[in-house]
Amino acid sequence: MEQRLNTLLKDSFGHDLNTASEKEIYEALLTLTKEEMQGRPRIAGKKKLYYISAEFLIGKLLSNNLINIGLFDEVSSVLKKYNKDITEIEAYEPEPSLGNGGLGRLAACFLDSIASLDLPGDGIGLNYHYGLFEQKFKNNLQNEVKNPWITEKSWLTKDPEGKFEVPFRRFTVTSTLYDIDVPGYNREGVNKLHLFDLDTVDETLVGDDTIDFDKEEIEKNLTLFLYPDDSDDAGRKLRIYQQYFMVSCGAQLILKETKERGGDLHRLNEYVTIQINDTHPSMVIPELIRLIQIEGFTMDEAISIVRKTCAYTNHTILSEALEKWPMDYMEAVVPHLLPIIRELDNRVRKEVADPSTYIIDDDNRVHMAHMDIHYGYSINGVAALHTEILKNSELNNFYRLYPGKFNNKTNGITFRRWLLHCNPALAELITEKIGDGFKTNVNKLTKLLEYKDDPETLMRLGEIKKKKKEELAAFFKETQDLTIDPNSIFDVQVKRLHEYKRQQMNCLYAIYKIMEIKKGNKPKTPLTMIFGAKAAPAYIIAKDIIHLILCLQEYTANDPEIAPYFRVVMAENYNVTKAAKIIPAAEISEQISLASKEASGTSNMKFMLNGAVTLGTEDGANVEIKDLVGDDNIYIFGEKSDTVIDLYDTAGYCSKDFYEKDELIKKLVDFIVGEEMMKLGDKEHLERLYKEILNKDWFMTLLDIKDYIRVKEKMLSDYEDKTAWNKMALVNIAKAGFFSSDRTIEQYNKEVWHLK
Repeated sequence: MEQRLNTLLKDSFGHDLNTASEKEIYEALLTLTKEEMQGRPRIAGKKKLYYISAEFLIGKLLSNNLINIGLFDEVSSVLKKYNKDITEIEAYEPEPSLGNGGLGRLAACFLDSIASLDLPGDGIGLNYHYGLFEQKFKNNLQNEVKNPWITEKSWLTKDPEGKFEVPFRRFTVTSTLYDIDVPGYNREGVNKLHLFDLDTVDETLVGDDTIDFDKEEIEKNLTLFLYPDDSDDAGRKLRIYQQYFMVSCGAQLILKETKERGGDLHRLNEYVTIQINDTHPSMVIPELIRLIQIEGFTMDEAISIVRKTCAYTNHTILSEALEKWPMDYMEAVVPHLLPIIRELDNRVRKEVADPSTYIIDDDNRVHMAHMDIHYGYSINGVAALHTEILKNSELNNFYRLYPGKFNNKTNGITFRRWLLHCNPALAELITEKIGDGFKTNVNKLTKLLEYKDDPETLMRLGEIKKKKKEELAAFFKETQDLTIDPNSIFDVQVKRLHEYKRQQMNCLYAIYKIMEIKKGNKPKTPLTMIFGAKAAPAYIIAKDIIHLILCLQEYTANDPEIAPYFRVVMAENYNVTKAAKIIPAAEISEQISLASKEASGTSNMKFMLNGAVTLGTEDGANVEIKDLVGDDNIYIFGEKSDTVIDLYDTAGYCSKDFYEKDELIKKLVDFIVGEEMMKLGDKEHLERLYKEILNKDWFMTLLDIKDYIRVKEKMLSDYEDKTAWNKMALVNIAKAGFFSSDRTIEQYNKEVWHLK
């Protein structure tokens, strides 16, 4: 290894490990790792999975790939010999900007687990040049700028076989394919993440300090950004262009590879299964039907084949996330799909009397999820509660039609990245206590329960957490010049910014804490509340919530009465790299979505694995965490999902009633537009958020705020018994094995894909 690295460095830069810069060493390691993976065979089998997703939030890959191919320890040892640290080397790796939140991170975890289980399965997505955006804070506001991540030397490898013609109404484009190898943990073979792009994309359409560009120049802008702003017609059409480009390239690749493997297209489902990850790839259904007809099949035959080949994962019950595209938009972009979509809808209308299930509604909109459900063979939710809500409420009209199609696949995380990579000290402690079998069978973590009353183990667990807190405090100081006390309690909410996730409720708690300290009720142990989130550029209220968080950050830092006891901080440009620093340091895991609205959550699983204790509603996978760890090792608050669903059904919630009838709630909400915040913030942003909570509050912040305060205060009080707290942390770690993405993928394969 040492000789290989020195040879690479000498050939590329004229240096060796003694004289090379850290950036040069990174590039040499990138080359070495790519060569190692490219020399490995593709994972093969008669039947192959294609996982199509608009997002793959893969994060930095160097350490993860080295761990999976078994070279991490050897590389680390060689670097240490030259006083180099692999974590500092990895800092030079740009993070691929190919996703946003849990949907994209889940897809990345799934690809890792598919390869680690030696299953043949590739990802299909788009090669976004600037991703979502890079978040910068200025004047306590989120600002969005482009996020270039593609460098001359990267994990991307151009595939000359990936040229496919994609027809649109006004023009036809030819794709270029880039691949990223996906190695499994301790496996010989690799799968691939296929990312399609256009050579005609022009990065100069976007200025240096903006994400604005000409949305009409499709051949120049198609893969510039993930989720381009859809607040206007041009943006909405651009999303259709992107989605169709992705699925057309993917479908053509699938048919090409199937024929090359000797597969019979009459029996495509015996050679291929396609997982549609949320509704963004839904057009793969009509596109595959179109392409199979070009192969000489009748419409009946093509529909029958596709119906047995495609499966759909639902990630949300939020209506705005279940895409509905107006027919006139489709006509403007992909008119050749409309005869097929109309035919699919007509067949449903002949078979089904319920208009709520039709693909084309009375407003002439195409319901993508409806198409997936009618013409897919499997429909799954992503947590037990979520799936039951789909079956009994949100998709009950479809469940009554197709009860056999519905199934649950509770999400999971790749624990190798979220434990071995980001928290090696904890992994070492676990290995010392129970052996290293958990690295391939994470269920063996339950053996840790033998140490839940062992003072030495609990003490060391606390020491590891303290070290991670110190590292995070130093990171915030270095990167954002924020001072936080590593001896304070680290209370963390990091996830996409959305009202249903209720960061605004956490802000109201921060206001409560400020008021309590002002009254003289100082906490025994200081508290640091850590946020991390991006708001979609056109999501005004979400950006207003970020503004409030940043105002609270400034206020708690500068008030001498507050600062020693309480701080609010927000990580700028939260991403996978920052998650890997924040999550191991967290002690309280905030999972406070309105019950029934969070499909699953996956940060809850990452926090749990790293020894944080959950504070949450009975929502998403929190329900299953509670079942696993027991009531004594989790803190639950708030109304249940049945109550919330009933309040929506009956329009029974009015935020103003809570505001007017409760003096504490009134004080908390009024603080948003009070003198202290107005000195620091923008009047328009703060007043708009205040009015939103007072008059709308779609996700019932004020319904749960008092119970949230009560339970959180109990949690902070319990923290004072550090032995008992560390015992809760250990129980959470020990029970985290269920949430391995390996388990999720095993279930998908056994019940949906049937690959091997």
